[in-house]
Amino acid sequence: MSHRTTLIFAAISGMTAVMLGAFGAHALKEHLIATGRLETFNLAVEYQFYHSLALLATGLIAQYGKTRQLSIAAVAFAAGILIFSGSLYILAIFDVPMAGAITPFGGVGLIAGWLFLSLHLYKNKRPS
Repeated sequence: MSHRTTLIFAAISGMTAVMLGAFGAHALKEHLIATGRLETFNLAVEYQFYHSLALLATGLIAQYGKTRQLSIAAVAFAAGILIFSGSLYILAIFDVPMAGAITPFGGVGLIAGWLFLSLHLYKNKRPS
């Protein structure tokens, strides 16, 4: 993924995390409490926001020199956000228990994002 695409995805993901958080806190709150899914929804928002920031950092670092590790990290973070948070949103809003079955795959994507970001940072020392 190019650093520009990474930055755009990060910005849109951060924006939607704020929007969904507000939507959940106001319009969906009663529904989420009634179904016992408020914590699930909040976890989805939290992880989406944190990993949007991680993706933003990945895109900013890529501006100084894109590597294969950064490209993999960007794709892993983006996929992880979509799968992890997306499946939790579906579970919380629509009460579809099967959605929770794919959540761990999103978690693996998020972990892979951090792994490949750390590999890039370890292998590519910036000249002083």
